[in-house]
Amino acid sequence: MQYMLIIYDEEKVWDDMPEAERNQLFGEYMEFTADIKKSGHFVAGDALQPIRTATTLRIRDGKTTNTDGPFAETREQLGGFYIVEAKDLDEARKIAARIPSARIGSIEIRPVMNFSA
Repeated sequence: MQYMLIIYDEEKVWDDMPEAERNQLFGEYMEFTADIKKSGHFVAGDALQPIRTATTLRIRDGKTTNTDGPFAETREQLGGFYIVEAKDLDEARKIAARIPSARIGSIEIRPVMNFSA
């Protein structure tokens, strides 16, 4: 089964982090990604540009509005994602626990609906 591991953290935490620490965390991400590719769990994944580059579109009563920034006002922002293949939720949790941002933010684990069957 596929699971989406959705990474939330505060961009300010990354911005305020000393460069050496940020580089170390980035290196951990590269290692994690290489490990899940090697193990066969990796399906897809990427980081997202900062929230200042986001645009939110809404259609209400036939009218379209565009707003700069993300949809919700929250402390944590969507920073990236992985889609992994895991035998069950327990295995997906173990994979998600290895994502470096789990230590400074949160990882949401969601099963992916498969409409191809």
